[in-house]
Amino acid sequence: MGYKIAVVGATGNVGREILKILAERGFPVDEVVALASERSAGKQVSFGDEAILDVQDLAKFNFKGTDIVLSSPGARVSAEFAPKAAKAGAVVIDNTSQFRMDPDVPLIVPEVNAAAINLYKKRNIISNPNCSTIQMVVALKPLHDAFHVRRVVVATYQSVSGSGKSAMDELFEQTRNIYVNSEIKKEHFTKQIAFNAIPHIDSFLDDGSTKEEWKMAAETKKIIDPDIKVIASCVRVPIFVGHGEAVNVEFDNDVSEAEARDVLRKAPGVLVVDDRENGGYVTPLESAGEDAVYVSRLRDDSTVENGLAFWLVADNLRKGAALNTVQIAEVLINKFM
Repeated sequence: MGYKIAVVGATGNVGREILKILAERGFPVDEVVALASERSAGKQVSFGDEAILDVQDLAKFNFKGTDIVLSSPGARVSAEFAPKAAKAGAVVIDNTSQFRMDPDVPLIVPEVNAAAINLYKKRNIISNPNCSTIQMVVALKPLHDAFHVRRVVVATYQSVSGSGKSAMDELFEQTRNIYVNSEIKKEHFTKQIAFNAIPHIDSFLDDGSTKEEWKMAAETKKIIDPDIKVIASCVRVPIFVGHGEAVNVEFDNDVSEAEARDVLRKAPGVLVVDDRENGGYVTPLESAGEDAVYVSRLRDDSTVENGLAFWLVADNLRKGAALNTVQIAEVLINKFM
């Protein structure tokens, strides 16, 4: 049986990656529709090696008869069109922040809480977490099951693709202009991003944290355990694709580096690459185009009782967005539809 799939935001970074992954993984489709804003209507996008799709205007599209909507158009657009698609009978898997903390919408990472997908029936909407949260919880969940996570301190090193194509263009232009001694223009970021690091992602909140940092804490609680304490410091770095995270975890139960390593090696979606030699770890650049969440630099943290530290990288456009979305759809059709 094949399904009619609509990809909303099909001309964006994540939308194009969703189309690519649907084809790569052989998702059972009878029809794929590419949707975007009016200004993108008429453009073409690729689906697999041969198929070319004409982009249709989202505002004019009738979702009746569509089985699944894979949505990544921005929160405001999702707020308007996801409920319309759901009312028409489609199951919406949404990549934006719009529905993540809605108590009637499941927030899903398939390796972590796939069973919760069945809760979609309340609103016909499933939410995809923030990219930085996804890769962290893939590693945290097996550790939580084995040793019970009490507290997480995480510093992220997030690529510019997490802010979209315009952010990637700004990094490219600034880097080029530095080499040709031309003017450095700042349009997307608050400060120069080329050859720099900016400790500011999303808007600031009253307590001094940013919304990105709040998301990591709130989403981890919803996905894994509301009692886990998380403090995040989120930094944008001049990398095109791939997020890195330095993670320190405090557990309720005794844990050793060797035990944690064994747990992570058996965990779905995780690859441990930690040779303790020059180059014996994975960097964001090397994670680009890969599906796994990579764990390196695993070691005991002697500064706290039952502590562990590790380095974590993943492709934010794949596992942090598009792949996770398609994996949700795969579980949905195989177990819950």
